[in-house]
Amino acid sequence: MKVFLPGTAGGAGWPEPGCRCASCRRLPAGHRRPFEMVVDGVARLPFLAPPPGYRAFAGGHGLEGPDGTRVLYVPPGPYPDDAGEGRCDLLLIDLLDRPERLGLLRRAGVADRDTLVVAVGLDHRARSEEELARRLSLWGAHAVPDGTTLDTASPTALTSGRRLPVERPWRELVLGGSRSGKSAEAEIRLAGEPYVTYVATGPGGEGDAEWAARIHAHRERRPAHWATLETTDLAGVVRDAGSPLLVDGLGTWLAAVFDEHGAWEGDREAVWRRCDELVAAWRGTGQRIVAVSDEVGMGVVPATPSGRAFRDALGRLNERLAAESEDVALVVAGRVLPLP
Repeated sequence: MKVFLPGTAGGAGWPEPGCRCASCRRLPAGHRRPFEMVVDGVARLPFLAPPPGYRAFAGGHGLEGPDGTRVLYVPPGPYPDDAGEGRCDLLLIDLLDRPERLGLLRRAGVADRDTLVVAVGLDHRARSEEELARRLSLWGAHAVPDGTTLDTASPTALTSGRRLPVERPWRELVLGGSRSGKSAEAEIRLAGEPYVTYVATGPGGEGDAEWAARIHAHRERRPAHWATLETTDLAGVVRDAGSPLLVDGLGTWLAAVFDEHGAWEGDREAVWRRCDELVAAWRGTGQRIVAVSDEVGMGVVPATPSGRAFRDALGRLNERLAAESEDVALVVAGRVLPLP
């Protein structure tokens, strides 16, 4: 089947007429037109009355061709339970709505390694085309220009033959200051994965209402299908991981290690050993992993020896893990700065 996309934007286009947001004002009028899809020149969404030889599924949002290839459009909204009747060759999905739905579709077997995932419904929910492309690369998806034709017989290429590679980093370190948006950025990076274990390294918030509220906000933001593990045996978790990991964060883990070994005022050799173990596990991991850490190099020098020791230890740990990572980024005011 050949799928023609006259437009790839949301219902109002991108930019949206009359909108004065920063995203829309960056783009010329008509940059992306509202989403449309035409299959083999004969079928348009919704596929409620498919031509002879074609079969509709998923409430008219999916179409199976005479050759058995399948195309599915997933509109904004809840996870489409009726979409899970089999693998699709081409998946068109609004990923700016809830990107974790892609992880659920992969988990259900609707999309696999050979499924071409194309983002549609594109609009000012993305700051720019560059930010859109960055996020899609993390999710294993693509954006294509209006007027593109996709061929399900060659799901990794456009009809022109130009390949669409998706290369995602294996080990990622996300740094930032307090309330910089670093945790949200880390969660975005793994949104397209079918299975994720969130490794919580900090205290549970017992007896501290403000800290408990922060934990609750993090839990509400995370996809409901992610697993959660609370532990300070971080090296062991990284070493034995069976699915992608999100570690949040290294600062609270290191503080817990200082506590466990009484290292705030005493000998810190045990802390250095734990850091060595973590770096070795990070270097040898067989799973995708994203870790969040505090950037301590731009703050006020702590007033106490123990504070300075902790700052120095976390700074060294960040530096060592960054050296073993394919991707390192600094988050400032919600903006992501790649660190080469």
